[in-house]
Amino acid sequence: MEVIPIAFDSMGVRSMATLVKAGNFSLFIDPGVALGPKRYGLPPHPIELEAERRFWEKVKEEASKCDAVVITHYHYDHHNPRDVNFLKGKTLLTKHPTQKINQSQRERAAFFLSKVKDACKVEYADGKEFEFEGVCVKFSEPVFHGTSSRLGYVVEVLVDDGKEKFLHTSDVEGPSLKHQLEFMIESSAETVFVDGPMTYMLGYRYSQASLEASINNLIELIERTNVIDLVLDHHLTRDLKWRETMSPVFQRGEESGVNVCSAAEYAGVEENLLEARRKELYEKGFDFRSPTL
Repeated sequence: MEVIPIAFDSMGVRSMATLVKAGNFSLFIDPGVALGPKRYGLPPHPIELEAERRFWEKVKEEASKCDAVVITHYHYDHHNPRDVNFLKGKTLLTKHPTQKINQSQRERAAFFLSKVKDACKVEYADGKEFEFEGVCVKFSEPVFHGTSSRLGYVVEVLVDDGKEKFLHTSDVEGPSLKHQLEFMIESSAETVFVDGPMTYMLGYRYSQASLEASINNLIELIERTNVIDLVLDHHLTRDLKWRETMSPVFQRGEESGVNVCSAAEYAGVEENLLEARRKELYEKGFDFRSPTL
């Protein structure tokens, strides 16, 4: 099995877009790319806008070649209802649009599905298993997007080719809650992509207690599963000091022989935390053609 991060926050955009290749089957998880509308009171810098354009083209290119596409929930960094032609002919495995969903995502789901229903084979994925070319794609029951149902629900995704397992948690923001961790423990995947705690909003929209719970749960994941590569990204890598904050997880990973890293590191590319660096980008007046892209 080959797991390829296509677009992530550690690469410069809000996303958890992931390509999975297993034998003759290919799956794309969460084909969406977005930018934080405001950070440090500033709008996206031109460098971020260019990164968004470039990564979106890459997402469409890779997803268009896949057999199936997963939408774990209906936030715009995980799907894009304004540009759906690349999904034509795909099997689309989506979060249920009317069950375990908040009003905002219910409305977004209805709009998105109205755009793709005649072009795709749409399957609601919550709590289900699907088989493609001998590869099992299994979904958790809906879990909180974060620490409550306020932001809605997401589904976690397990890909199992019989030799290796890959788990994509979507937006659990931690995981800080045991019901989010259960599927992760049960899956016992060798490669796990977790969106991580929302430390850039610590003390505002994310509590110290939730951070501590997330650290403890990630350590439990290391101790109780077969994980070899634990990728922490998305919400977490909007914080320049994320490694310092998550040092207990890194330490436990090192003790257990588990590689804890960002998606950029996993992909073998340089980290580029553009949103976290937005103030710096404006202060230094970087040219939008900067080679850091």
